Amino acid sequence: MRNAALILGLIGGLMGLVVGLFSYGYTAAIDHFGEVDGLFQQVANVEAIRVAAVVSPILALAGAGMARANALVGGVLLLVSVAGMYMGFGYGFFTLFPMAFCGAAGLMALAAGKPDEPKSHF
Repeated sequence: MRNAALILGLIGGLMGLVVGLFSYGYTAAIDHFGEVDGLFQQVANVEAIRVAAVVSPILALAGAGMARANALVGGVLLLVSVAGMYMGFGYGFFTLFPMAFCGAAGLMALAAGKPDEPKSHF
């Protein structure tokens, strides 16, 4: 389960990085070039989008990297990343898969027991 959490977390983190890059770029482009009525408008909370665009993918990738060595901390980081993506970007077509991958990876990491023991963390 730790390997699955690692792989799913990496895929979800990389997809989240792409979503974050475009989201941050969109807000920066609107700041620089201005709004176009009916076509391009600035989002309501620019700072929330920008913080989520930077922090959430980093947490996902760090959690995926920790999933094998310390599954409890890695799983918590992955689930915090999902919460950050949801609060920053909301639930939509482009955020569905990064949040699903990172959420599944976080749950798998939390469910994984220690390598030498058949019991879970709790």
